[in-house]
Amino acid sequence: MTPEEHHAPPPPDSDVMLVQRTLAGEQRAFELLVIKYQRRVERLIGRMVRDVDLVEDIAQETFIRAYRALAQFRGDAQFYTWLYRIAVNTAKKQLLELKRDPLVFSSQLKSGDDDETSGAEREQNLGMADTETPDAVLASKEIAEAVNAVMESLPEELRMAITLREIEGMSYEEIAEALDCPIGTVRSRIFRAREAISGRIKPMLERQGGKRW
Repeated sequence: MTPEEHHAPPPPDSDVMLVQRTLAGEQRAFELLVIKYQRRVERLIGRMVRDVDLVEDIAQETFIRAYRALAQFRGDAQFYTWLYRIAVNTAKKQLLELKRDPLVFSSQLKSGDDDETSGAEREQNLGMADTETPDAVLASKEIAEAVNAVMESLPEELRMAITLREIEGMSYEEIAEALDCPIGTVRSRIFRAREAISGRIKPMLERQGGKRW
């Protein structure tokens, strides 16, 4: 990388530039950030609350809070990590006010067109779907339901850590930033969550010939 490339300014549609443009008074720039992250924020919130009617409201409140706090964005972390932290805190506050227990939706672990599944994994999954027998399809459905049941039963801190890692594809460092906790704590929570899920579905996977989650 040449010195010119190293010091090249970020593209005008990058998160950093969109933040800067918003702070400079360009409202459209923040609208682009909302468009970019709205579905991901709503999906994250949907993993915390049962009432689907609350998801959109909490997401809207998240973006309002983010807009008001935009000048505090340091830029030493990814914008979406900073935004996810606001989303998590906003959802927690709302749930506390409503005295609701945060529960994950009983939807597929990886869903949505913008998830973090790689192209190779998607092709592999599609290939499996083409050759699966009805019994295998039923078994896969049972496993998905079992995973979601375990997710629902996990303590909130474990569920959020495993969601950010497996659903959103975030790094341990990003999760630590989003959840405002040490990276060692993040690793421990993800390990415990995976152990709980593995313990529940391992017998089911063995019946399918040793496939792993």
